[in-house]
Amino acid sequence: MISIQDLTKYYGSNCAVDHINMEISKGEIVGLLGPNGAGKTTTLRILTCYMKPTSGDITVKDYNIHENPIEIKNMIGYLPESAPLYHQMMTYDYLQLVGDIRNIPPDEREKRIEELADLCGIREIMHKNINELSKGYKQRVGLAHAMMSDPEILVLDEPTSGLDPNQIIEVREIIKEIGKTKTILFSTHILSEAEATCNRIVIINQGKIVADKPTEILLQTANVDYSLSMTLMNADFPSISSKIRGIEGVSDIKEVKNENNSLSLQIFCNTHKDIREDIYKTIKSTDSILLEFTRESASLENVFRKLTKEN
Repeated sequence: MISIQDLTKYYGSNCAVDHINMEISKGEIVGLLGPNGAGKTTTLRILTCYMKPTSGDITVKDYNIHENPIEIKNMIGYLPESAPLYHQMMTYDYLQLVGDIRNIPPDEREKRIEELADLCGIREIMHKNINELSKGYKQRVGLAHAMMSDPEILVLDEPTSGLDPNQIIEVREIIKEIGKTKTILFSTHILSEAEATCNRIVIINQGKIVADKPTEILLQTANVDYSLSMTLMNADFPSISSKIRGIEGVSDIKEVKNENNSLSLQIFCNTHKDIREDIYKTIKSTDSILLEFTRESASLENVFRKLTKEN
C-alpha cells in the first residue's frame, strides 16, 4: 500500500533521512521508533506531502508524492505532534469546520461527527471550548480531525506525547480500535506503547533504518544483553562475585542489597546462551543457599538501546 524507495532528505549539509526503504501493507499498525533527531518526523512529513525529499520517492497505491500530492493527502489522516486546533472554538464547531474544509456534505458531516464522538471518546466535551480541555482531550479532538474524512491511512506523530499514564492507555485503545480497519503509521518515544500497540516495529537512527521486523520476532531474535536477578543466603559478595565473573558470558555483577543474612545480586550477561545452569552449578558448589533466581525478559527498551547505541 505504501512504498518508500531510497528516501533522502538534507537540511543544508545535514542528512536527516538517509536512503531509507520500507514497504507497509494494508491493515498494518507500524511503529516508527528512534532517538530525537533520528529522522522520524521528517519521514512522516514527506509521506504526508508536507515537504519534499531531496531525492527518492514514496508511492501510496498508484500515486507518488511528486506527481499526485493532492490524491495522497485525500487518502491520509495526519495528526502532527502538536494538534493544530483552533483553541477559541467549541469542539463541535471545530469538527464542523474540519468537515466543511473536507467538502463533506452537511448530512454526512453530522453523521460522521457522531461516529467520531463515540470512537474518540469526546462526546462529553463536544460543547466545551478547546482551550478548556486537558492535553488528553485535545489529542482526541486532533485524532477526530485526522479521521474526519474516513481516510484509509492514519499517520500519527507522537500521539501520546505529554499525556499521563491513564490518558496514554485511553489513546492506545483508540488507536488499536481504529487499526482494525485502517493502516496506521505512528512515531513514538514511549517504547512500551509501541510494544503494546504495533504489530511491526521500525527503528530509525541517524536517518537510517536499523531494524524492521514484526514486534514479536524483533524481541526474540535481536542480539541484546540480558540480566539475571539472584538472592542468596549465607553468601558474601566478594567471594560469590569472584566465582560468577569467571563464567563465560557474564559481563558484570552488581550487589543490589545485603540484609537479614541474604544477598541480592544483578548479573549482566552478553551472550545469547542461557547461562543460568552454569551459574546454578557454581552456587551449588558453595555453602550458599539459593532463594530466588530469575531472568529479565527481553524488552523493546533493550532492543532499542542496543541498536541505536551500536549504530
